[in-house]
Amino acid sequence: MKKSTRDAFIIGLALFAMFFGSGNLIFPPYLGKMVGDNYALAIIGFLMTGVGLPLLGILACAKIGGTFREISLKVGNLFSIIATTAIILAIGPMLAIPRTAATTFELSIQPIFPNFPILPAILIYFIINLAFVIKPSSIVDTIGKILTPALLLLLTIIIIKGIITPVGPIVNTGFKNVFSSSLIEGYQTMDAMASVIFASIVISTVKAKGYTETSDIIKMTSIAGIVAVIGLGFVYGGLMYLGSQTASILPASINKTALVTEIVNRLLGYSGNVILALAVGLACLTTSIGLTSSAASFFEKISNGKLSYKANAIVISIASAIIALKGVDIIVLLSGPILQILYPIVIVLVLMTLIGVKNDKVIRITTYVTLLISICDNLKYLGLNIEFISNAIKLIPLSNLGFVWVIPSILAFIISYLFLKQKN
Repeated sequence: MKKSTRDAFIIGLALFAMFFGSGNLIFPPYLGKMVGDNYALAIIGFLMTGVGLPLLGILACAKIGGTFREISLKVGNLFSIIATTAIILAIGPMLAIPRTAATTFELSIQPIFPNFPILPAILIYFIINLAFVIKPSSIVDTIGKILTPALLLLLTIIIIKGIITPVGPIVNTGFKNVFSSSLIEGYQTMDAMASVIFASIVISTVKAKGYTETSDIIKMTSIAGIVAVIGLGFVYGGLMYLGSQTASILPASINKTALVTEIVNRLLGYSGNVILALAVGLACLTTSIGLTSSAASFFEKISNGKLSYKANAIVISIASAIIALKGVDIIVLLSGPILQILYPIVIVLVLMTLIGVKNDKVIRITTYVTLLISICDNLKYLGLNIEFISNAIKLIPLSNLGFVWVIPSILAFIISYLFLKQKN
């Protein structure tokens, strides 16, 4: 195998492992259970936002040789700082990192040691996490060479067993809006937002391996991204298929983590609990390592070194541990409206970067329209149910499907582009 191919493959495995965290494990089976025999369409929708968008995010960052900070600078420096910080907090100590720890406890510890208290479990988790994060130069190679193959092997065993011996019949559940619901469910993985942050680790690793030309960086990053999305596609599809087998045999009220546990129990018995514990621990830990490292680096850079990398990593771990004590369901509940505001901004800016929009005013207008519509659509979650805004939102196409921002964003882009072009 050529050195470049081997390097790209290792980086791709590391990227897969950083993407594949707690949300990637618990959301596909739950979605599969809801949609039943429509799992194929659900897989397509989930892969578009759960796999396609992260790949586009990585490619956009590779194109400009940076991260979301550089992508969003065309909107304005203040906007870039606020938006990037919001994303870092969302995929860091506010939501994603605590979710990895809470999921590890609920799926790795509780089924095997039901009386083990949550506090020491969370503390042990973040001590291990910090041990990897403190030495950032070895993160990608360690994850790619050691942890990822073990993670993939464990998940493959579970999926193949479920294909050979299904846990139940796949039935029609009567679920409506399968495709749009699957797109939104893909948001919950937070991978598209993570991709524009993880890009800094990937790009710096590519450069450290001797690939310094822009064309080589884009090529290596693209290959690594493809390796990652192939792995994600296989795991997502497999887990969703397993979830679809439970629609008629498990109650609708079962929560996400309990569903995963039940599926594995029915497939592999008690030994399944051990395999699941290892799989969850690896999936969550690898993601947490990448997120903590990226967040710590960001706050060090934005503070011009006043906040050191190690101090940031420790503070982030402490804050994440406190929130993790709330449990998975509470964290997922909090993440909904936050993602519905941040995701559209990331999508719009990534797409405009990839198609090569040069006019900063067009980028600025399109982004602010997207932000305004997304905020208005989520005021209800803040208890601000303003009637005329709610009525106006309902008139916008796709609002009932959760994509109220799409048409306004497209119109803002087209109108501003044509107007500014004609003016020039």
